[in-house]
Amino acid sequence: MSRSLDAHDRLQQLETIIGVPAEHLGLAELLAETLRRLREVMEVDTATVLRYQPSGRQLVAFAAAGIEEEVHQGVRVPVGSGFAGRVALERAPVVLDHIDETTVVNSLLWERGLRSMLGVPMVAGMDLVGVLHVGSVERRQFTEAEVSTMQLLADRLAMMIQVEALEENRTATMALQRSLLPSSLPAVPGLAFGARYVPGAETGLGGDWYDLFALPGDRLGVVMGDVSGHGLEAAVIMGRLRSALRAYALDCESPDEVLAKLDRKANHFEHGAMATVAYGIIGPDRETIALSLAGHLPPVQVEPDGPGRLLDVPPDPPIGLTIGQPRRRTTVLDLTPGSVLAFYTDGLVERRDRPVDVGMRQLAEAVRAGDPDRVCAQVMAAMIGNRPAQDDVALLAIRREVVPAGG
Repeated sequence: MSRSLDAHDRLQQLETIIGVPAEHLGLAELLAETLRRLREVMEVDTATVLRYQPSGRQLVAFAAAGIEEEVHQGVRVPVGSGFAGRVALERAPVVLDHIDETTVVNSLLWERGLRSMLGVPMVAGMDLVGVLHVGSVERRQFTEAEVSTMQLLADRLAMMIQVEALEENRTATMALQRSLLPSSLPAVPGLAFGARYVPGAETGLGGDWYDLFALPGDRLGVVMGDVSGHGLEAAVIMGRLRSALRAYALDCESPDEVLAKLDRKANHFEHGAMATVAYGIIGPDRETIALSLAGHLPPVQVEPDGPGRLLDVPPDPPIGLTIGQPRRRTTVLDLTPGSVLAFYTDGLVERRDRPVDVGMRQLAEAVRAGDPDRVCAQVMAAMIGNRPAQDDVALLAIRREVVPAGG
């Protein structure tokens, strides 16, 4: 039998287990079952899948057959170190016939008595997904057909893991966002609220958030923020910034001081992260809001029976973008009875076919005084309509209630 036919036969056997996955099996179980079949087909003693973790530039044992303790013990291999690390670094098959501490980082492999190993990279598109390797306690030569079969299998498994990872990322991001965005808007005497959050049709869930919280002295904290990037990483950073801002808000009287502390925290602990944030404090009399902008777009204010206007609030540098401590400013704005203040993220006003300032002017025209939830509905109809937003959209409308005469 020729090598090419031999490889074809083996691939057909592998396709049997990959092509008809058991619906009740999770990804790790499905991979373990595939690896058990791989051991039989290639007549090897061990088979392992290590997943790549970009944040730590390391490979982590995810599924194994014949050497399950790799997974149980949480084996980790830095990219570029040892056998699997070399496969990941070079993104090319590697055959090893000398296995000890000089060639392999994971001691379990030489303790298992392996004498020959073959490893291939798992790549989906341009992304490194992991490494697939097999080992034999008998010394053997891996043929070109076997290397080709392993690489084809690795490519299939990489796509399977990538799809699962994307779904896991989206599910985790949705759960995290649901837990961090207010489940209901608070009841605050003298104020009424409306809000919307819609994930981007193209970018998916990201780091947009809004927040309302009570402060000592019957004051109210108001936040609208937007972390750069999308997916779980942006949502996690958003969660940490949200929690830090709340903590600083309890200790600081002015919004600019809160944002200065948040900026310092981000620069120290969130290297590479950037966010725009609007933070305001509404006083106990509900007559004013003290507002500071960290690179965020200005809110829109509308008086009863008047046109909406973009507020003239000076923007300071975004959070996490600056070195040192830039001077931040707070602007005090009047909240007249019946007026509405609308905060938003750039997904509401940015489009590929128009400058952002055009969208901001359109938003100002769309905001009208009235019930805040109705205001949000009107704004979403005018700005989004029947075209899905390309980026995340967060919108928060605040209305100072009109107190009846003698009330």
